Amino acid sequence: MLKRTRRVPIRGAVVVITGAGSGIGRLMAHGAANRGAKAVLVWDLNEAAARAVAEEIGHEALAQAVDVTSQESVDAAAREALARFGRVDVLINSAGIVTGKDFTNVTEEDVERTFAVNTISHYRTTGAFLPGMLERDRGAIVTIASAAGLVGVARQADYSPSKFAAVGFAQSLRAELRHRGSRVHTLLYCPYYISTGMFEGVKTKFDWILPILTPQTAARHILDALEAGHQMKVDPPFVRAAQLAQVLPVPVVDALMDVFGINQTMDDFTGRRSDERGGDCQ
Repeated sequence: MLKRTRRVPIRGAVVVITGAGSGIGRLMAHGAANRGAKAVLVWDLNEAAARAVAEEIGHEALAQAVDVTSQESVDAAAREALARFGRVDVLINSAGIVTGKDFTNVTEEDVERTFAVNTISHYRTTGAFLPGMLERDRGAIVTIASAAGLVGVARQADYSPSKFAAVGFAQSLRAELRHRGSRVHTLLYCPYYISTGMFEGVKTKFDWILPILTPQTAARHILDALEAGHQMKVDPPFVRAAQLAQVLPVPVVDALMDVFGINQTMDDFTGRRSDERGGDCQ
């Protein structure tokens, strides 16, 4: 049965954003504050970056140095947040990393770290705040995934699968919440490349239909989608074609990928240091 879309107001909300020390995470932190959030909790591995963002925002922001790959670190930060504000209304899982290596150069450590940040961390952060949301029967969990979570991409043999898993996480969580009749909201965001530095050097063949998004545009679209009550946003909309194409024979899908130059997008990738876990994603 179809249910009416529930809007998620940011005004008055306590918002936690992971990877908020840089990239779209930082911009979303500013955006949430500008939209009237009661408090914005800036989570980042880089404590100095988190503090800088919190200072930019002002009194309604709290910087917390958090390693999202550590259960102990997440639990400690969550306890502090709940002790200070009593609740968390919106959780935005934005932290992400990428190596951009050819498969033969990807190490076991690369794979484990990529999944730890891009996927497993969502279980830790959501586990920390979802029980309170369920008790109040309100709140929102936002998953920043990727277009690479909808279709595999060359030189993303660790990154793309981690984002497929993030997509599955968000969809399964939404299904479970819906099944139990909960009013807790979920939003899955799947963007194309974002020009934050994390994917420095990537290129797009047809900018008019598959543009590389600016960080400002991506951050605004996420918050707009959340407040509008959307459950999934693919950005730009043409990326949806990647999902629809999966019903076609594999050779046809490969030919379409070649036409749009998808597997060439990473050819000139330089990126930045893979231990920088800012809120940048594809």
